[in-house]
Formats: sequence, structure tokens, C-alpha cells
Amino acid sequence: MRRKLGRLLGDRRFVGGCLLAAQLIIVMYFLGWASSKWGMLPHFLTVLSTIIVIWLVRKYDNPTYKITWIIVILLLPLFGGLFYLIWGNTPFNRARTQHKYEPKPPDFKDYMRKPATEYLAEHFPRHACCARYISSLNGMPVWTNTEAHYFRLGEEMFASMCEELRGAHKFIFLEYFIIEEGIMWNTILDILKRKADEGVDVRVLYDDVGSIATLPQHYDRFLNTLGIRAVRFNRFVPTLNTYLNYRNHRKMMIIDGNISYMGGINLADEYINRKVRFGHWKDTGIMLRGEGTANMTSLFLQMWEYVTGEPVPPLDHYLPTVKLPPDGYVQPFADSPLDDLNIGESIYLQIIHNARRYVYITTPYLVLDNEMITALTIAAQSGVDVRILTPGIPDKKLVYMITRSYYQQLHRAGVKIYEYRPGFLHAKCIVSDDDTAVVGTINMDFRSFFLHFECATCFYNSSVVTAVKQDVLETLNVCRQIDEAWLHKVPWLRSIAASVLRLFAPLL
Repeated sequence: MRRKLGRLLGDRRFVGGCLLAAQLIIVMYFLGWASSKWGMLPHFLTVLSTIIVIWLVRKYDNPTYKITWIIVILLLPLFGGLFYLIWGNTPFNRARTQHKYEPKPPDFKDYMRKPATEYLAEHFPRHACCARYISSLNGMPVWTNTEAHYFRLGEEMFASMCEELRGAHKFIFLEYFIIEEGIMWNTILDILKRKADEGVDVRVLYDDVGSIATLPQHYDRFLNTLGIRAVRFNRFVPTLNTYLNYRNHRKMMIIDGNISYMGGINLADEYINRKVRFGHWKDTGIMLRGEGTANMTSLFLQMWEYVTGEPVPPLDHYLPTVKLPPDGYVQPFADSPLDDLNIGESIYLQIIHNARRYVYITTPYLVLDNEMITALTIAAQSGVDVRILTPGIPDKKLVYMITRSYYQQLHRAGVKIYEYRPGFLHAKCIVSDDDTAVVGTINMDFRSFFLHFECATCFYNSSVVTAVKQDVLETLNVCRQIDEAWLHKVPWLRSIAASVLRLFAPLL
């Protein structure tokens, strides 16, 4: 009993949850006490809630997000407005973090090779809007002369990562949402320790909440004793504030500026199926070798500056030194919750709108706003073959209920929905018309689109596009298609509960 209690008290999730709940109770108790002392306070709070509702209606924000908060405020007129000021996406809350994150677009003018953004736009007009959109808003250009490889499973990517890490000579950069001690991480850590001893610049950046249940609290200090420069992103301090939601969901590895990895695969054993949690874990990733790695290196150094305060050094030392035959065009990019841009969702929307024959999507979570539902519906009703693959075994049951709540509307609009029967599908990909694909960390949900730091890579006319399509088609063979018979079997109480949950989806 004492051992169980000790483990519970040592669990940062439990302790943090208790502290947050205690703060919420104290705030509500204080407001109740103050209302009994000052009779005008309830009227003031009600007026405050009314003003915030009016402000939300006028605010340039996602309509679904606004409606959710308006419902909360109307249900709790005394506390709702105050809750929004503490927890909502207000300019004040964002400003507390935003001033620290002002990434400067990378300067490649002194680099020996020129980005291919304008060449792509001129010679392949179909891709011009997407490429220029990312380049102008994110500062990340298009590159060619890059070898690209697509990994259908985490274990395939892991083997490649270990091989390339052993050959590192200058630097190794790792940025991950989750790191967990086990076969995968311990194998990588052994290599990192040897490389640090050899004088290689090894840096590790991991999300503190993402790894809250998988690493000790001060694991970054341990890594620093090994000669590895390590920092935690947005350290978990259990206080009522909105910037706790701003998590670094990115997953990247850069080696010597020439080789880079990206995808949905974290550094934990379930991602390589060495630990079974939700059946077979289906995930994907990519490797770039050559010019395209420049973007990922720049993204890492921007984030490192944000977390540590160290100025971004000149890129000369970190840029690719190899030139390889072109395999189409690649454009790694990132998305941030600290601006008014919604780059991740906007790229998805552009691809769906531009699709003429097909668009296939894989995502572990399907929590959609009206813009995405409309885009998918219009595409399907226009004769485009729209297919979405989701997990067959969920990792988060409430979110899974919300995911399934969209099936009926999408199915009846002509969108084909499939569930991955062997287990959990964690891949985040979109592929269209044999010429465009995106592989990265972006889920089709509110957290990825609005609250997380994310990253992905666009591929234009690349062999990766063919590989992604082929992987999706092969995965369909082990999926269950959602049809009318399946929809009729859904209990009406569960359907109603899922619909209610959808109202609060942006807050989950």
C-alpha cells in the first residue's frame, strides 16, 4: 500500500492534476465568498461574461473554438468569463509566451545552392500556391537535389536512424514530444554518449508534458552530465494558464546537416512495436539526405533559441554539404500556436481543394472544424475519391468517441472512412493525385491545428508521393470500411454522448 501511495505521489501527472484542481476550487470558493461579501460582484462577473461573449463573437478566431467557449460561458455566467481570461486563447495569455518566440526566417543567400521555390512555381504551377504560401509565411523554401526515403513502420525508421547516427561527425540534433527509457531510446542514447565523447555537438530537446510519464523530472540534468546538451520544452508548472497547452509536438532528428528524419514516430518502444499497448502500432516517417535538410536544421535552431535564449548561430556551419540527384521537390515546414496563422490546416485544405482524382488521409484523431468538414464534403461530392484512415484500437477513448461522431456526416457526403483493424494508426499523412504528399506530426484535430508546435514535409513530384500512396492502399487491406450497416449499429445513447463531447472538443 505504501509503495502504491509513493508511486502515486511521485507521479507528476497526479500531483499536477491535484494542484490544478485545488487552484480551481480555491478560485471558485473565493468568488463564492466574495460574492456573499460584495453583492455587486455577481453582477460584475455576469457583465464581464457578457462582454467576453460579445468580444468572442467579434474576434477573428476559429468559429468552432469560439462557440465552445461561448457555451461554457453561458452555462457558467458567474465563472465562465473569468475562466476564459485564465485559460482561453486571449492576446494577454499568448503575449506572455509570444514575445519569446519570434523566429527569424533563415537566410540562405550565402549558401552555395539556391532554393527551388520560384523554379517549382514557374515550371509546376499546380504547386505554386502551396509552395509560396509556406515560403512566405514560414520562411521555409523548397529544395531539390535531395534524396528522400519513406518509412512505412517505426521499426524501419529506427534501424536507419541508428545506422546514420553512428556515422555522425559534427552534430546531432534531436527534438521530440516523447522520449521513454527502453530499447529504442537506450540504444540511441548509447550512440549519443559515444558521439558526445568524440566531441560531436549533441543536443536533445524534449517536451516536458509529453514525457511527463516516461522520464524522471530532471532527466535533462542527467543528460547534461553525459556531455549531451539537453533542455525541456515549456516546463510543466501546475498553474491555471493557457500556455500549458502550448506543447512541442514536433519530432525531428538532424545529423551533420546532411541527413534528417521527421514523422509521427517518438522515441519510445511502442512506436517500433517492441511494446504492445494498443495492438499493432502503425506509424510513418521520412528521411531526407541533401539540401532539404537545411529547413529542418533551421527549425531546430529556432526552437533551441526560443527555449534556451541562445542566439541562433550563423547557418554556414550547419548547412548541407552534399549534393544529390534530384528526386522531385521537398519543403519541410513548421506551425506555431503563437501567431494568427494556421499553416498546418491551411496546407491540408489547399491539397483537398486542389485534388482532382483522389486524396487519402491517415490520422490517429479526427476532430474537425467546419472548414475542414466543408472541404472534405465538397471534394467527395465533386467526384474526388476521398478516403480517411483512423485507428481500430484507440489510445484515448473520449477522443475516439469524437472521431467516430464525424463518420455519419462524412460517409453520407461520399467520404470513405476506414479503421485500421490490427491496432493503433498513428501515421499523419495526406497524399493526392500522384504528385503531392505531406508527412509529419500534424493530426487532424484542434490541438495540432491550433495549440501545438508542429512540423511536416511537403513533397512535390517525388518518389515519396508514390510510396505514401502505395502504403495507404496496402494498409486498406487490413482496414474495416465504415458503411451504413456499421452506422446503424451505433447505440443512440453513445451517439448523443459523442455529439455532446463534440461541443467541447476544442478544449479536450
